[in-house]
Amino acid sequence: MASLEWLLLTYKVPAEPARKRVSIWRKLKGLGAIYLQGGVCLLPKTDDHLRRLKMLENEIAEAEGEALLLATVGLDQKQEEKIIARFNADRDDEYKEFIEKCVAFEAEIAEETRVEHFTFAELEENEQDLMKFRNWIEKIRKLDFYKAPRAEEAAERLSRSEAILDAYAHNVFAAQEENRPPDTTRE
Repeated sequence: MASLEWLLLTYKVPAEPARKRVSIWRKLKGLGAIYLQGGVCLLPKTDDHLRRLKMLENEIAEAEGEALLLATVGLDQKQEEKIIARFNADRDDEYKEFIEKCVAFEAEIAEETRVEHFTFAELEENEQDLMKFRNWIEKIRKLDFYKAPRAEEAAERLSRSEAILDAYAHNVFAAQEENRPPDTTRE
């Protein structure tokens, strides 16, 4: 088995202004980087990650900080597995939060159904929420470099949320038909 390669970024930036340090941290987390310790992070070695880390290296220098970017490998399979487990743990945390939001979404629709609140406004709001979920899971998947265990559960939960919203939509359309006044213009 060929060794996996990673990009290792070590950096330090002045404590003040904090917004620069936070901006760098957010960008690294947005790339899916794992922190091995403060100021030391890792990403799978890809051309895209290399390009983005080089840009970030420049940003760190502009913030009067220091950065060192290296390509690295684990010493053995056990080390690689530890690193992959860290990436997967981060993604699983994100999938867990996603699943919890889907469960809350489904509970909200169940309550709307229980009280027979079948309006187009509510349906539209729920459709917007579902669209946010679809975008959110795609962002997580993009950073799921090693197929985190909760990925399948999250996909299944999204499908379930979609089915529940479809059922709610049918109820909304049926309720709107029932509430429509009879057509008296026919001859």
